[in-house]
Amino acid sequence: MPRKRSVSSPLHRYARPIMAGAASIGAVVTAYLTIVKLTGNETACPSSGCDIVLSSPYATILGLPLALFGFLAYLSMVVLAIAPLVVSSPQQKELRDRLAQWTKPLLLVGGTSMLVFSGYLMYLLAFEIKALCVYCIGSAILSATLFILALIGQDWPDLSQPLFTSVIVAMVALVGTLGVYSGINNPAVADGGAEETTDIPVTTTSGESEIALAQHLKDIGATFYGAWWCPHCHDQKSLFGQEAAKVVPYVECSPPGDVRSQTPECQAAEIPSYPTWEINGERYNGAISLEELADLSGYDGPRDFQNSVS
Repeated sequence: MPRKRSVSSPLHRYARPIMAGAASIGAVVTAYLTIVKLTGNETACPSSGCDIVLSSPYATILGLPLALFGFLAYLSMVVLAIAPLVVSSPQQKELRDRLAQWTKPLLLVGGTSMLVFSGYLMYLLAFEIKALCVYCIGSAILSATLFILALIGQDWPDLSQPLFTSVIVAMVALVGTLGVYSGINNPAVADGGAEETTDIPVTTTSGESEIALAQHLKDIGATFYGAWWCPHCHDQKSLFGQEAAKVVPYVECSPPGDVRSQTPECQAAEIPSYPTWEINGERYNGAISLEELADLSGYDGPRDFQNSVS
């Protein structure tokens, strides 16, 4: 019997290296997204959905980027997966076996928790944020891979035990996930009332050029579509400054205190992401420098713009 167990299936032999590899990929991706979120840059993404997701309140937990917690979770899975593998000396076989037994249930707990959380994020992408984020989908696939390998890629005496553990962990993880996002899913609680928003005030000042450009954009019928929760929209307003931002033809696409729906006007205009500019019948996504806005709109007034966003 011991000899038969030692000749384990290829899946059992290679499950941990595969898990370590998958978790390493996840750690690299989430580290990149954390940096993007903290620096306010745009992602290298084939669609605008990635930036929409990163700009939403769902991308922040306890004031920190959600991607940071994802990075820590993936890093933990890497450590748990390779812990027994780094003990390769025959003299340390007992230590390696103890590490394998100790980390086996932790890998299952981690994989189950990540699967549940990723599943909820997929729900948010499909029904709440309504945006396509390839990084999020890729992370969900990696989480599912880690869960499957933790469940069937390890040598369990009885599969009913890990299945029962997974169900319990999944229930706890789901309750915890719903608790974390309860404030966002209930705007009245999160913001103190449906009338309030968390729109960040514009603190920069406007010069003559900023005000003139804002008036020109208004005169030609340009439209700036944005949302109160969108940091890039705030960056765009900050470029204009306080005075000019009041002149800019701005359309708020998100109902006060709510990130889950879109105003009828923006739905009719089929605005997919924020900020979106519509100038002379053409649409442009993302925060745009005032120089570029001047060029796109045919503005011929003063251009000594004084604001910039780092």
